Amino acid sequence: MCACNGCNSSGLSRRGILAAGVGALALAAEAPGARAQSARSAETPDAAFARLMEGNARYVSGEMNQRDFSAGRAARAQGQAPFAAILGCADSRVAPELAFDQGPGELFIVRVAGNFVTPEGLGSLEFGAAVLGTKVIMVLGHTSCGAVNATVEAVQKGNNLPGHIAGLVTAMKPGIEPVVKAGGTDLEQRSVVANVRANVSRLQTEKPILGDMVAAGKLKVVGAYYDLPTGKVILV
Repeated sequence: MCACNGCNSSGLSRRGILAAGVGALALAAEAPGARAQSARSAETPDAAFARLMEGNARYVSGEMNQRDFSAGRAARAQGQAPFAAILGCADSRVAPELAFDQGPGELFIVRVAGNFVTPEGLGSLEFGAAVLGTKVIMVLGHTSCGAVNATVEAVQKGNNLPGHIAGLVTAMKPGIEPVVKAGGTDLEQRSVVANVRANVSRLQTEKPILGDMVAAGKLKVVGAYYDLPTGKVILV
């Protein structure tokens, strides 16, 4: 995983990585590409959140902005300044840049089947917020999520899934199991929402970086799900 210019895998401590990353960002900010992107970035968490939802409204209505994706390619090579981060599912039907009508360099995206927090994903989101300057993190689930459905079934029947797929279910189970055990209708969709909320709660309080930034008003963590038939992002 390489999320930045000049990153390395030499086993540095988190403090060391952040210190190096802050320095790298300071250098990147001098690059014309980084300055141009910063000018387009939202200045506050609320503004960043509004920008995401405005983009989704354009996507749903079919009025997306026209873009020349090749135009800023050279400038983007000099730096990045994404305004928002998405913790999303690996599902091929959900494309965050399209769903929020954003171009390259504007979203910092972490994807894993089931949109849950992994150690690697957490480090990536910390880097995005503390170093690259993302103002909002959205945990984005979606309707008809296969990973959620597999977890629901595993809680109900104790299924043994093959390979590392079982690890996905183990990670998602704490957030979903209470909903399954409570029973009721629309179980799978309520589990999608519960999974999103569990991961939002974790990120909002995760120490020492994200939780502190949320408490200081420098970062917003929100949850939502993408409705596959309509493309609408619905907050939870």
